[in-house]
Amino acid sequence: AFMKYMPITLIATLSASMAYALIFTPTLGALIARPHKEEGVKRDGAYMWVAKRAIGHPFATLLVTLAILVAVPVAYGKYGKGVEFFPNVEPEFGLLNVHARGNLSLEEKNLAVSEAEKRILGWPGIKTVYTRVGRGGASGDGQQASEDTIGVIQYEFVDWRQRKKAQAILDDLRKVMTGIPGVDVEVSVPQAGPPTGKAIQVRLSAVDPAGLNAAAHEVATALKGVPDTIDIADGLPPPGIDWALKVDRAKAAQYGLGPAAIGTVVQLVTTGLKLSEYRPAGADDAVDIRLRLPQDRRTLTTLDTLRIETAQGSVPIANFVTREPKQSTGVLNRIDGVRTVTVQAGIAERPGVQADDVRNTVKAKLDAMNLAAKGVRWKMAGADEEQAQAGAFLSKAFGAAIFLIFVVLLAQFNKFLSVGLVLTAVLMSTIGVFLGLLIMGQPFSIVMTGIGVIALAGVVVNNNIVLIDTYDHLRKEGWDKTEAILHTCRERARPVVLTAVTAILGVLPIAFGFNLELVNHETTLGAPSTQWWIALSSAIVFGLAYSTVLTLIVTPSLLMIVTRSNNSKVMAWLARIKGWFVRRREQVQPAE
Repeated sequence: AFMKYMPITLIATLSASMAYALIFTPTLGALIARPHKEEGVKRDGAYMWVAKRAIGHPFATLLVTLAILVAVPVAYGKYGKGVEFFPNVEPEFGLLNVHARGNLSLEEKNLAVSEAEKRILGWPGIKTVYTRVGRGGASGDGQQASEDTIGVIQYEFVDWRQRKKAQAILDDLRKVMTGIPGVDVEVSVPQAGPPTGKAIQVRLSAVDPAGLNAAAHEVATALKGVPDTIDIADGLPPPGIDWALKVDRAKAAQYGLGPAAIGTVVQLVTTGLKLSEYRPAGADDAVDIRLRLPQDRRTLTTLDTLRIETAQGSVPIANFVTREPKQSTGVLNRIDGVRTVTVQAGIAERPGVQADDVRNTVKAKLDAMNLAAKGVRWKMAGADEEQAQAGAFLSKAFGAAIFLIFVVLLAQFNKFLSVGLVLTAVLMSTIGVFLGLLIMGQPFSIVMTGIGVIALAGVVVNNNIVLIDTYDHLRKEGWDKTEAILHTCRERARPVVLTAVTAILGVLPIAFGFNLELVNHETTLGAPSTQWWIALSSAIVFGLAYSTVLTLIVTPSLLMIVTRSNNSKVMAWLARIKGWFVRRREQVQPAE
């Protein structure tokens, strides 16, 4: 859903392009085109020299191609940058989530958050700072704030050309924000793409929640031992005390009282007893009118000495009410009816750190902990879950695209062999994508690179259709296999190269982060707006360049291997071999 506008735009523009090519281009050609004059015989160039040797040794060409098909993924697995969900884009703003534990008043929270605010004001590379103090609400990046969040500071970066990289600023802020008494400051930036929360999210669930909190503490401790994990949160409410008032109903009944009447008196010390409502003029919402004791008397001591009017006179509620401390529960989360706690952690963004490697280390530690024996189930949620779902969807989308291409090609060629050659080129062209990732030093982006691979399939199909369709027509006219392949290479090399080169040039500036702004007459390199599309365009550029070599060299070699020759000498030789097998079979069969 996040990327659906790109394929919609592509379908619309290609449909319009096809209509123009089929209707308007022939009309314009008939009006302005000049008669073509045949020139003399052209000498074969370097490409034809390579093509002749390739089809002269087709099996060797195929073996080299298969070796590359195996070697490149292995090399990427060893030397590549791994896998990511969405590309990292230079952010426009960042966040400081201030965490503290304890029964703090709003003024105490304000003082703690103000200390963090003072340290960031005037920081190089930051132009505006917005601070919100208090519990509840969002954390600033669209995610629900944890219970121990007492404030959020959102800061806006200056223009990306006038400051250091955001990651360098974050590293500096992490060092400065340490040492604030009583609080822990989490430094982060919003994610590119759909919000998924922290990079690592371990979702713990149990039918019997008795040991769930202990398991969450254990998992959080294990995450602290994983290299490159930061900002670890156990997902549990901050420690605190709630006071439970237990009413001895038998004693209270002797005074003609029940729990409801006692609760009414207790509200004088806590939230207040609601008497009525008042709606100011011009206001949409009413204001509660509550009766409470003065602020200096809203204490536990007053609670113990409260008196309530009964038929027997004013009686202390301590006669039938006892106060007991209970651990604060906070918020209970259930997913599919099962109690759930989510332990979260971030991943440090440093050179050489791959998110997938860190997640795999976390999974190995969780497997070794054997949480199932304690009645606790776990799963990786957040970005890991979204990445798996996006990968599964794009795999199905690629399979559906290949099937639709297969149906169209079969209807066009009416020959499984030709269709198989085209689809083979599509699958092998993905090797060019991995080569490009190795050259550019980029990770495989599940969404952006995946969409680039699917888009690449369309252009690769076009190039191979041009080549194989011409070859099939020549064979129908009676051309020999070798001559038909060479003539096809000679006549169709230019359209194949032009199609590939124009497509490559169209996305090449984006692949290198080059942005041309026509309105302000400004050119930039590495702008955040281009970082979104570098992975997608790199997949198209390198995949298409590699597939062009496949189309011009490997596809003719495959045609040499899988198609038959109609040369008279070869056919006679094959006939003699067939006759020999027939005679041998007749000699073996017993006489009737």
